[in-house]
Amino acid sequence: MNRRIAHAAQIVAFVLALALVPAALAAAGGGPRGGGGSTTSSSSISDPVMVTDTGTPGVSFGDTVTFNVSTTATTQPYVHLVCYQNGALALDSWRGFWAGSIDNNWNFTLGSGMWSGGAADCTAYLGMDTKKGFQKLASTGFHVNA
Repeated sequence: MNRRIAHAAQIVAFVLALALVPAALAAAGGGPRGGGGSTTSSSSISDPVMVTDTGTPGVSFGDTVTFNVSTTATTQPYVHLVCYQNGALALDSWRGFWAGSIDNNWNFTLGSGMWSGGAADCTAYLGMDTKKGFQKLASTGFHVNA
């Protein structure tokens, strides 16, 4: 009988340990890098700044915009701009926002082969390339008028 109780206690302890492991890992702060801890960097991205206005009030389809960015996390930040129309991807564009990047300018035209007109909702992500992929540092969302 004691052997059965000891065996049942071992099983209960094992099941309890399996249940607590995910909670313990989450409490350890496994963020995007998976290493936990905190970062001392600060990052920001502005709302869109008009470069070329098509004449339609506000930020509109066909306008060209850029963003003011700031980060202490990397010397080679990227901006990833995505726009959606009625839930469908309309624009997916990247720019390297540092002097000497392969991009010859830091401007985005609000339109694409997938987006030939009309309003859209956009988000610009400031981030950096890591071994695990693009790490988002800051973002701004905005509406584009038709």
